Amino acid sequence: MPTGIIIAAPSSGSGKTTLALGLMAVFARRGLNVAPFKIGPDFIDPGHHRHVTGRDSHNLDGWMLSRDANATNFHRHLRAGDTAVVEGVMGLFDGYDGRTEAGSTAQMAKWLALPVLMIVDARSMARSAAALVQGFENFDPDVRFLGVIFNRIGSPRHLSYLTDALDGHVAMPCLGGIPREGRIQMPERHLGLVTADDHPLSADHLDRLVDLIETHVNVDQLIRALPDIDSNVDRSSAEIPAQTNGPRIGVARDRSFCFYYPENLEMLAANGAQLVFFSPEADRCPPDGLDGLYFGGGYPETAAAALAANQRMRQAVRTMSADGMPIYAECGGFMYLCRQLVDTSGRAHAMAGCFPYTTRMLPRRNALGYREIELRADTVIGASGMRARGHEFHYSEIDTAVIDTGIELVYKIASRKGAAMAAEGYLRHQTLGSYVHLHFSSNPEMPRTFVRRCQAYQRKKDS
Repeated sequence: MPTGIIIAAPSSGSGKTTLALGLMAVFARRGLNVAPFKIGPDFIDPGHHRHVTGRDSHNLDGWMLSRDANATNFHRHLRAGDTAVVEGVMGLFDGYDGRTEAGSTAQMAKWLALPVLMIVDARSMARSAAALVQGFENFDPDVRFLGVIFNRIGSPRHLSYLTDALDGHVAMPCLGGIPREGRIQMPERHLGLVTADDHPLSADHLDRLVDLIETHVNVDQLIRALPDIDSNVDRSSAEIPAQTNGPRIGVARDRSFCFYYPENLEMLAANGAQLVFFSPEADRCPPDGLDGLYFGGGYPETAAAALAANQRMRQAVRTMSADGMPIYAECGGFMYLCRQLVDTSGRAHAMAGCFPYTTRMLPRRNALGYREIELRADTVIGASGMRARGHEFHYSEIDTAVIDTGIELVYKIASRKGAAMAAEGYLRHQTLGSYVHLHFSSNPEMPRTFVRRCQAYQRKKDS
């Protein structure tokens, strides 16, 4: 029977990702099949999870997805795994507001009945750390704790102070203390940590991380304490089924386009699509025989010159769009479908030109937050009136001063709090682009509709 745990902390920056990756690597080295998960809409941490475990890391989210959808996704992807390691988001009890647990790691821990392993940054702390841990332990009696690990400790004596302080005040055991170790820090850039595509963890880095965890964490005690997960939730296979005659959907995947919720791709395949991966940067042209295109998000600005230099690819995508091929693009993918991308130095790079707009990189964040969309017209992902949820996070802006009557704005957008926002969702021919990353599990009609549109294009093309 599989086991599972959630890695949480009092706040962001405490070391959740380091501990989660370290435990994943340690468990894998010990022969366990690790099923990784990430709470929240993040794409970057799951990429590193996949690099360490060899399995896709799936997002769990209390706002984008219902409780049932989260439970189903979790148990389905735990199938054939020995243990689940779930990396939390922000601080353990941090959510959408100060009054409820909505959207928090604690909420997900209770939904999935998983225990929490706390990591606490104890730098410059001694006895006060016990008061902090005690507060977290007693704040919500329905949250179960497996233990605490202190991070960035200064010495064995420092750890002794911390464990002495816990004695008699805290029920959860201390499972270790990780010393300050600059060599395992991961580089960052404007959207967070660098991606696994751009900066995969080297074998030496992973070896250091495993050694650090094995040396300073009581892994044996941790493994013995992991609870079994027993559920009647469907655990049917999440493998992409083989397709032989469904529509061929080209999926852009390289260092520029690497932000995809795995469920999005799995749900397309489950609805009959054949997924064909390609690189808009490295391949000379899209794969043959396509009936649709899907451009995810990522960092097109970091490879803008190379994307611009691949003129044959850009021209082919523009021609497919003009021919009426169903095309769906999110954030970085949407930027690629615009006329040009202007980087932070002011240099303009030609893009595919499916939309007549310019996107411009900014030195500061331009948008961040959950979004709910309602379609105001029929599109390649759904009929007018359909609702879905997703997330927006980017450092660029779009110049829509160009007047083009052939483009419809088909998204009515609201923030998580329900506040109306500017119309978005750009539709031209059968090409739909947006800054919003939608999670298909928030409305399964999206992948069904997109595959049906691609099937219709396939029949038209072959007739």
